[in-house]
Amino acid sequence: MLAFSALVAGSFSLGVMAAPHIAPAALNAPRFLIAAVLVGTAALATTGLPRSAARAPWRYLLLGGTFGAYFVLMFEGLKTAAPVSAAAVFTLTPVMSAAIGYILMRQITTPRMALGLSVGAAGALWVIFRADLSALRAFEVGRGEMIYFWGCVAHAVYTPLVRFLNRGEAPVVFTFGMLVAGCIVVTAYGWRDIMATDWAALPGIVWITLIYVAIFASAVTFVLLQFATLRLPSAKVMAYTYLTPSWVIVWEVMLGHDVPQVLVLGGVVLTVVALLILLKDEGR
Repeated sequence: MLAFSALVAGSFSLGVMAAPHIAPAALNAPRFLIAAVLVGTAALATTGLPRSAARAPWRYLLLGGTFGAYFVLMFEGLKTAAPVSAAAVFTLTPVMSAAIGYILMRQITTPRMALGLSVGAAGALWVIFRADLSALRAFEVGRGEMIYFWGCVAHAVYTPLVRFLNRGEAPVVFTFGMLVAGCIVVTAYGWRDIMATDWAALPGIVWITLIYVAIFASAVTFVLLQFATLRLPSAKVMAYTYLTPSWVIVWEVMLGHDVPQVLVLGGVVLTVVALLILLKDEGR
């Protein structure tokens, strides 16, 4: 999950640069296709693709549609949202994931976990409202942040669903099924945008972003997330997303972009504190 948060962060910084040049569905359909080919190849080379994995294919459609919605809404939101602000919205998913994990699987959120989630949510709101109390009181949320929030709701649903719907399939096999289904759903949804896109005229940043999100922020992170989800409570899995704003700042510095003002960075510090609180093993 530590690697997951670092890889996911790159998609925010690159996504902001690519979003104005291509429709979200047109970008994400090939992303799912490339990721499915990579993960499917890895599955064949390791565990294989047993026929038993094809049981109840509706599971993969549900998971693929849910994650497809997340990515489409993410890139739609990144057209206007700043990368660090969007990453802060992403850190609200642990709170939602904890609630959904309890509904689906009765996963208990301990007092310590509740404290960590609360601190993290406070840090996220701090960044989203740019350390401006008047903006918080007026609930002035940018359009991009609001669109992406609904994508994060889909992500929060996806995490406990993986554990709820898995019937013993290996993470790489289960991920492959989800990616194939996600490709079908997103392609069907965005067919007009895909056909209307002048692929030969797209700027280089779109292709760089597509390759990055397909390989590193999709194929690799999906397997990492599946692996962790089958071994940790949903809330604790998503707790690592609290590091995403910090990683985004690192990406922004490396890309030569502006970083948030000092007051806003206080919210990022709170998200790191939340992670440290949630790292304690509650198993005992």
